Amino acid sequence: MSEPTALSLIPPVVVLVCAIWLRRPILALLLGAISGLLLLGPQHSLSGFAEISLKVMQDETIGWLILVCGSFGALIALLVRTGGALAFGRAALKLAKGRRSSLLMTCVLGVVIFVDDYLNALTVGETMKRVTDRFKVSREMLAYVVDSTAAPVCVLVPLSTWAVFFGGLLESNGIAEAGSGISVYMQAIPYMFYAWLSVLIVLLVAGGLIPAIGPMRKAEVLARHGSAGAMHVGELGSGLDLGAQGSEDGLEQSGEARGKLYNFLLPLLLLVGFTVYFDIDVWMGMLATLALVVPFYLVQGLMPLDEMLEQMMEGFKSMLPAIGTVIAAFIFKDVCDQLLLPQFVVASLQPYMSAQLLPGVVFVAMALLAFATGSSWGIFAVTIPIVMPLAYALNADIPLVIGALLSASAFGSQACFYSDSTVLAAQGSGCNLISHALTQLPYTLIAAGLAFVGFVLIA
Repeated sequence: MSEPTALSLIPPVVVLVCAIWLRRPILALLLGAISGLLLLGPQHSLSGFAEISLKVMQDETIGWLILVCGSFGALIALLVRTGGALAFGRAALKLAKGRRSSLLMTCVLGVVIFVDDYLNALTVGETMKRVTDRFKVSREMLAYVVDSTAAPVCVLVPLSTWAVFFGGLLESNGIAEAGSGISVYMQAIPYMFYAWLSVLIVLLVAGGLIPAIGPMRKAEVLARHGSAGAMHVGELGSGLDLGAQGSEDGLEQSGEARGKLYNFLLPLLLLVGFTVYFDIDVWMGMLATLALVVPFYLVQGLMPLDEMLEQMMEGFKSMLPAIGTVIAAFIFKDVCDQLLLPQFVVASLQPYMSAQLLPGVVFVAMALLAFATGSSWGIFAVTIPIVMPLAYALNADIPLVIGALLSASAFGSQACFYSDSTVLAAQGSGCNLISHALTQLPYTLIAAGLAFVGFVLIA
């Protein structure tokens, strides 16, 4: 397709409708990709799908994601099997006296693990779901709290993978001088309104000052009445989920209740520490952590090496649904890029842009793109070269425009039904993906609406 047209909007609509109707995110994404390929040329749709899927599987980001998520599943399996996760849950119950304090603990943990949104989403949900289950908090509420302290927190901290990526993006596009990308990024942090508002709202929700609304209210009612439906695992639930009280009792009976707290805390501290040490590289941090944790567990005689490897393989396999969803999202994004979806959205809104309206329009446009494509990073590599020259030409406030771009990225990461952060937050919390996406959507839309007002007023 040589010129962007309104036809590029069809695949995102197909995905959203199918995701809500079928509640099968991978199938919805593939149907959306196929619809886009048919628009590009029915006669080449099969070869086009084969070419794009191979291209995606050769992408370094996908390889990194498979390794990181799979190895994280392996680590979680060890934490559960050694009884360390259960020991943490019991220790946390001494501090958490009710649903409110358990959710606030989840918020605090999410803020502490600010290094990477993947690390945050998987760690916090897996760590806290046993505690929140005890107080009959729905898995949907837990996933919302986890998701709201993943990307929104990471984007606000200059020592995170988000800052490293976007700082490099600012440098490569000439917006910041070599070596000063993080400095320019930091100037925009006060204007990342969506991220600030998202964190504030989730704290108010966790503290009980904002009630459960919409689908979240229904999920909370089901959980409080002990309905298994409110805490179901669904298509993205972890096969390692031990959150239910019955499973915990089973562990007690099997003798794994003797698990030690340090067997849970030490691996997580090592993972965060090594990730920071290796210049915010989660994969290097994971390798170093596993290299120490496996012999550490062996020395204690917690399980034979062959059983440990078997548990790690089971943990890796439990992450395959989440990995599959993200791979399908990458395929879908590639099709949207070929349909020139970003260019169509920007071109459609360009006549309405002025120095005063630009930050607000940029936030809305980029938020819609990130939501439609599920790409909170890749979409900006395409649109920054379009948006930023326009900002300079209009003499707009550059840090404010960058803040609008990053706010839109955080919104897309959290709100999109099939973004990597949303998928992993659901996975870590043991929650159905579509249930998580629908229950948190009203809160994300409130934060986005307030952010838009903020951009208009400040500009």
